[in-house]
Amino acid sequence: MQKPTRIAPSILAADFSQLGKEIQRLDQAGADLIHVDIMDGHFVPNISFGPAITKSVRSVTKKPFDVHLMISPVDLYIEAFVEAGADIITIHPEAGPHFHRTIQLIKSLGVKAGLALNPGTPIEIVDHVIEDLDLLLVMSVNPGFGGQSFIPGALDKISALRQKIDTTGKDIDLEVDGGINFETAPKAIAAGADLLVAGTATFKGGPDHYAANILKMKGQ
Repeated sequence: MQKPTRIAPSILAADFSQLGKEIQRLDQAGADLIHVDIMDGHFVPNISFGPAITKSVRSVTKKPFDVHLMISPVDLYIEAFVEAGADIITIHPEAGPHFHRTIQLIKSLGVKAGLALNPGTPIEIVDHVIEDLDLLLVMSVNPGFGGQSFIPGALDKISALRQKIDTTGKDIDLEVDGGINFETAPKAIAAGADLLVAGTATFKGGPDHYAANILKMKGQ
């Protein structure tokens, strides 16, 4: 069953010279979660930051940290991000040899586990692990850079995963990341998404607009 829409602003689009303040502004503007994109320059063609910076800003908000690990090999760093304050850790099935084991590792450390599907990753890959998941993330762009355009084919994938989640009867978030803005957010929601990652659209217009931008993407 689809839940009310929540917004997880991606701090990748924030002003890094004042990252702590930016996260506080997002909190006050009504962000439901804080999306933390971790990129290694290997699994994806960009580098962001690691557990030390994640830990340094953990204390500025009580909102959940939604940590998306675009790194390979991923298993080596999961414990460090849990210790840094992650509440949810999402991994890619291509980022290690045994992604079911990786999911078990995440769960054993007391945080929620998510699985991210790239545009070229088939949805059937979730069939034998879905019962262990707390979140499914549909990438509506190829990961690695902010500001990309939404891939329309992602809508069919969102709809199909919505059906799979509803069949399980489990409380699994269906998240979408990539090209989410005022035009694409309603389409993703209509397809079945209940958690939207938005970077550029959230920060559009500066801090005075964060709250209005979040509400607009929620359709309010």
